Amino acid sequence: MKHSIKYIIILALAVTLGLLFYNKVYIQKTTYETTLATKGEIDVEVFGVGNVGAKNIYNISAQTGGKIISMLTDEGKWVKKGDLIATLDAVDLPQLIQEAKISVNKAGSELTASQKELDSLRAQEVLTQITYERYARLKKQSFASQSEYDKAKADLDIIQAQIKVTKARIKSAQIEIVRAKKAVESLEVRYSRFNVYAPVDGYVISKDVEVAQSVTPSQTIYEIVDPKTVWIKTYVDEKVSGDIRVSQSATIVLRSQRDKHYKGTVKRIVAKSDAVTQEKEVNVAFDNLPIPFYINEQAEVLISTKHFSKVTKIPLKALVYQNGEPCVWINKEGKAHCQKVEIIAKDKDSIGLKNFDINSRIILISKNNKPLSEGMRVH
Repeated sequence: MKHSIKYIIILALAVTLGLLFYNKVYIQKTTYETTLATKGEIDVEVFGVGNVGAKNIYNISAQTGGKIISMLTDEGKWVKKGDLIATLDAVDLPQLIQEAKISVNKAGSELTASQKELDSLRAQEVLTQITYERYARLKKQSFASQSEYDKAKADLDIIQAQIKVTKARIKSAQIEIVRAKKAVESLEVRYSRFNVYAPVDGYVISKDVEVAQSVTPSQTIYEIVDPKTVWIKTYVDEKVSGDIRVSQSATIVLRSQRDKHYKGTVKRIVAKSDAVTQEKEVNVAFDNLPIPFYINEQAEVLISTKHFSKVTKIPLKALVYQNGEPCVWINKEGKAHCQKVEIIAKDKDSIGLKNFDINSRIILISKNNKPLSEGMRVH
């Protein structure tokens, strides 16, 4: 009797454990989530990773060497074309320019004085000419002596000689004015080379020197980017780059803004691939540039290369491969069957299939499920 009770208890425990295993383990392991295919749109996208860059980044340097005496902008600042952004010590050039301007004024004053003197001499010449002509008539009529005639003639000659000298001084003053003005212009050109101006409307991305630092003519002072030319320098595997074309739309995700998706457009496909990485550089511009932006920030790009409408779609996670061929697990009369499929499109979430029965119930596998095998019973 005691043995019978013992066997009954053992049997009850075995049945209980079996039921628990069946309900809590087997049933759960073989119960799969399922879904149906749908009709919809798919944008085939090519993925690439790159960095924020720009077509036009200007390395700003001075036209001459010298010591920096002022820096008038900074990294992260916007500048307008023609803005003064830095100045160098011009040493004695301001004084030389001032002296040259004084020479211009002096030559101008001398010119004015000589012109007034010429006007006075011409008035005297008129009177002297009249006196000379009168004595010439009187001498011819024997009413004036030779000495009086000679004096009148000498006075006229002197006035005319003075007029010639004054005209020469006027010409010399005019030449001196031209020379002095050229000197001023030359010095001002030299002086302007000690000022650094923004060549475009742009955004300062780098300041490479500080006040009191000496620079050479070729040394970069600022880096300024033209915001109209900012783009993503993205790199795409050659295997998937064949359908990329200029003007295709794209989606840009910046590493610092993972939750934001910026619209973009393919602007250029670099003609030369990287022989080592076997990737192509594709430049994708922002349709609306985010402000602020950061050059060299990492970004991901999805380029839409094809569009399909009214295509049969299934979740991307439902796709598996058997012996290297794509297939989808379906529930066929309570048993798992790997249905071979023909893929015509794929995006980040879905795949588009050709000639797939839209009524087939697709099995979705999770990490809690038992691995599927052909003919396996499924719940």
